[in-house]
Amino acid sequence: MLDAIEAFAATLAQAARASAHTVDNYRRDLMALRGYMLDRSAAVGRRVDEIDPASITPDHVRGWLAEMMKTYRRATVQRRLSAAKAFFRYRENAGAGGNPTRTMRSPRSERHLPQILGREDMTKLLEVDSDVKSPRALRDRAIIETLYSTGVRVSELIGLDWRDIDEELGMLTVRAGKGDKDRMVPIGEPALDALAAWRRAMPIAWEPHGPVIVNLRGTRLTTRSVENIVRDRIARAGVPVDLTPHGLRHTFATHMLGNGADLRSIQEMLGHSSLATTQRYTHVSVNHLKQVYRRAHPRA
Repeated sequence: MLDAIEAFAATLAQAARASAHTVDNYRRDLMALRGYMLDRSAAVGRRVDEIDPASITPDHVRGWLAEMMKTYRRATVQRRLSAAKAFFRYRENAGAGGNPTRTMRSPRSERHLPQILGREDMTKLLEVDSDVKSPRALRDRAIIETLYSTGVRVSELIGLDWRDIDEELGMLTVRAGKGDKDRMVPIGEPALDALAAWRRAMPIAWEPHGPVIVNLRGTRLTTRSVENIVRDRIARAGVPVDLTPHGLRHTFATHMLGNGADLRSIQEMLGHSSLATTQRYTHVSVNHLKQVYRRAHPRA
């Protein structure tokens, strides 16, 4: 099975042009299946050094999935089954055997509610270092203000150039979204003011085609750097939530919905291709809707 996995990985890297990270993930997931089969053989008294992929049956795969469901998150089980399905489909197309995963469906996804900040906690976060005027503090404030004001992804934030900000219209042009689709996103005055203050304090000369969010040497920040900045400011704000930059995107959408914005508009601002993705935020407004109902309905 080792040779078969490596042949599949090579095909992914060459024909499918998958990234090295993706190839490694597929290889790791398939090695987990191989490990399960080796353990199973040992458990029934048949110790073997290698597994023939053609000997793997649907029952074997189902047993593997059931075993993983005891200790792994569903997302991990789904990913590993997806890797197995791709592997056996590749072998089937190459005439190397049947596909024991053909009729299998992935376990249903767990519905995790997105972590968000309430308005008071969001205000605390925005006010961290509000009286500090160092370039680093001004940049970090601009990061928080922009993420919350626009709901952009962190990858989209670090991809912004100064030309993408239209201060007169109060709009951002997001050029780094999923699917390489440009979109226009409104941005509020506090975020524009924070960006302007950062631009004046930048240690290097800014240019219209230059990056907005940079380190103090002028190099565009990484997503990990922004994550660390958000985590640090969350801690200093005393907010009891382990929030990521994506959590600020959730917070943006939830606060917009709670203040009466319609789902279609939020979908467009977030760059979601499907309204179903945006609808996940409606759960957060349930308590608000209940309060309105109690106040307004005579027999509530």
